[in-house]
Amino acid sequence: MSRIKVRQHVNPLSIIYQQSLIPPDWSVIYANLSAPIHIDIGCAGGRFLLQLAEKNREWNYLGIEIRESLVVYANQKRDEVSSNNLHYVFGNINTSLATLLASLPPGKLQRISIQYPDPCFKTRHAKRRVVQPELVNDIARYLPTGGEIFLQSDLEWVAQEMCDRFSENPAFCRTQTDWLEPNPLGIPTEREIATLNKGLPVHRAIWIRD
Repeated sequence: MSRIKVRQHVNPLSIIYQQSLIPPDWSVIYANLSAPIHIDIGCAGGRFLLQLAEKNREWNYLGIEIRESLVVYANQKRDEVSSNNLHYVFGNINTSLATLLASLPPGKLQRISIQYPDPCFKTRHAKRRVVQPELVNDIARYLPTGGEIFLQSDLEWVAQEMCDRFSENPAFCRTQTDWLEPNPLGIPTEREIATLNKGLPVHRAIWIRD
């Protein structure tokens, strides 16, 4: 994202990120409220969802990002292509996910993706990581039976830790024990492209809501 200045890392526990977001009027955002919804948590500049929304017009897409400048940029790019099945919101998912999910059309949430989250390497910063037990519980409450969780990271320990959090919740089961190859969604993120260009592996998994 060379066009805008963006902080690479933020502390989601900071007081400035503790206010819960106010969900928009989805009937204004999406042309077809009966379509299934895919949420991308930590969508950054939104390139991945923009391409996915163009490829799959029968789905609605929602990106959530804690860095507000990236959300502004992503919605500008969406407006340039006049997409009516895509939107981005600014918010801290660890304080706003339940509110956001409760506001969606009932039963329409069908997939959540969490890709290349900030690893927060230091042990004392573990609570800053995106996938916490509370987040998994919120997803379990609102994701219908058969809904998907798509996880991926270029760091195996990060991917494994995310999988561990979902394995601890009896509402989810993993589709296979080894890492998925190739990307089942068919659209790579910018981080994924950079990782693969270096000849490095990407660790992916899908979990299903029982």
